[in-house]
Amino acid sequence: MNEFLHIRQANDYAIDVGAAVWHPMVSVIHFDELGEIRYSLNKLEVYAIFVQDNFPSDSTYGMGGYNTTKGSLTAASPGQIIGKADDGHREVYHGWALLFDPEFMRGTVFEKRLADYHFFSYNVNEALHATEDEKLLLWQLMEMIRSFISHHEQTTLTDSIVQDYIVLLCDYCQLFYQRQFQSETQQQSDLLTRFQHVLTDYYEQQLQLQYGLPSVKYCASELCLSPSYFGDVVRSITGNSPLQVIHRFLIDRAKSLLVGGNTVTEVAEALGFEYAQHFTRFFKKHTGMLPSKYVASLKHS
Repeated sequence: MNEFLHIRQANDYAIDVGAAVWHPMVSVIHFDELGEIRYSLNKLEVYAIFVQDNFPSDSTYGMGGYNTTKGSLTAASPGQIIGKADDGHREVYHGWALLFDPEFMRGTVFEKRLADYHFFSYNVNEALHATEDEKLLLWQLMEMIRSFISHHEQTTLTDSIVQDYIVLLCDYCQLFYQRQFQSETQQQSDLLTRFQHVLTDYYEQQLQLQYGLPSVKYCASELCLSPSYFGDVVRSITGNSPLQVIHRFLIDRAKSLLVGGNTVTEVAEALGFEYAQHFTRFFKKHTGMLPSKYVASLKHS
């Protein structure tokens, strides 16, 4: 038995679970119609969006686990491993899945917007908790895509329509994630507090002496979030990127060290800059003045 079900093309998964194939590069699966299906640990070379009421228990997605909240949306991109290894058990799933080949969307609006579709790189424990209306709308869109490809011969025009459907579905996913960010106010507030603690702890442990300046990837990892999800949540709260928040933290810390009598070289080393001149340029870029001018301005105020 192979460890992975290697999904090289969109229909590989449909063929494995016994779903109908309608288009060579796009697959839409309605799990409710399939009855019991076996588990599979899927190695993807395609894009996939799952909107389901249930997922396999104890499943994996990269290094993380599935969120089994009813009405969850998870998305994956080429290179991801998602699912659960076949152990002989079978299960009935409720919901829909859309899989499509990267080449099918080449040169389309999807490709241009892919940098904004961060949800393809979220961990599954960062799944969208869709409302009932959101879930039904996404299901309806998948049903419309399946209906279209099952009733129309593949042509350049019909492919263009399917591509537009996929972009519309992705835009709705992005919209619903924004709603989720905005609705989790208390959790977001807690995240900012924990973000500040991560930065403070970084310097208390003197990690800058080994690793240099704190990175967004490090902070996200300490908060058990993917960098993409972390960035989107921080932007939704502050309007700034995590990197901008880190830079503001560094400037505040630098000012305190300078006021405390430390030299520019000492401050640069204390913050984790490789060279003092790098710190000087950084400080001037963010404050509009050299560190020495900042100290002088305080003496004359």
